[in-house]
Amino acid sequence: MAQASGVHVSTVSRTFSAPHLVSAETRGRVLTVAGELGYRPNRAASALTTGRTHNLGLMVSDIANPFFPPLIKAAQAYAREREYHVFVADTDEDPQAEEELIQALAKQVDGVVLVAPRLTNRAIERLSLDLPFVVVNRKVRGLSTVLMDIAQGVCEAVAHLVSLGHRRLALLSGPRGSWTSRQMRTAAGEAAARHGAELLTLGPNAPTEDGGLHAAAAVRDSGVTGVLAYNDLVAIGVIEGLDALGAHVPGDFSVVGVDDTIAGRLNRPKLTTIVMPTPAAGRTAVDLLLQAVDEGGSRTAALATLETSLVIRESTSAAPA
Repeated sequence: MAQASGVHVSTVSRTFSAPHLVSAETRGRVLTVAGELGYRPNRAASALTTGRTHNLGLMVSDIANPFFPPLIKAAQAYAREREYHVFVADTDEDPQAEEELIQALAKQVDGVVLVAPRLTNRAIERLSLDLPFVVVNRKVRGLSTVLMDIAQGVCEAVAHLVSLGHRRLALLSGPRGSWTSRQMRTAAGEAAARHGAELLTLGPNAPTEDGGLHAAAAVRDSGVTGVLAYNDLVAIGVIEGLDALGAHVPGDFSVVGVDDTIAGRLNRPKLTTIVMPTPAAGRTAVDLLLQAVDEGGSRTAALATLETSLVIRESTSAAPA
């Protein structure tokens, strides 16, 4: 094949084992010859000589949450472009399951992307000694990180609610151990203080529609008129719960979600929400992970921060008199 392609044997090898190291022209020539010869690389044999499986792990905390599928699809598509496959695992918000899944995948993948992990930082640091990790929406010392700047979106959401006349706001926080929830609490508190508004934190809450339903009575009885929910599912749940209690959104309460999922766009009223750049996060996380894999698991940490923004729809309006 090398002779037919007019390249060195090592170039043929790199075309299949590390295609990003080969020019597009050379790669195309080698692949064309490989197709004509009916050649298919043996991944198992390649792994024995290179130590590479050309598989990646992707851990999410709840695959049923509509926040995750766009990220997963983007990560898988980008990995395929780099001749990698992605194994997706759902930890069901359980840190013990998360650790067990990482250990089970360790010998089958070249690295792992952890999206909104529930493990402690210490546990993640320990597990990353054996395998390259990239973490999404969590800062862990020594590891490459992709952050969606939730603080930026939260500040916009608080300013929007205050501009509508809401002076008492509630933050429906997420589950214990959620880095995003902690960031939201800090950003919302600072933004409310800047705008002369009062902020009440209610939670922790399950990051699900049921979590919002269960919080509805507390919201109704709290004296607030504006609500910022941990995610779109919690926002939808609290809207349903308030409606069942005889209160209405946006007439009696304004509600803002986070994520801009399809569920929020289909809900009635359509959800005002903070847009999270999940496809970009998936692509960036895979790119950083493959850089770490190429560097032999180097501990050089990179940080990528992606912007968020507020999209205004029907679930917010002027505060009631």
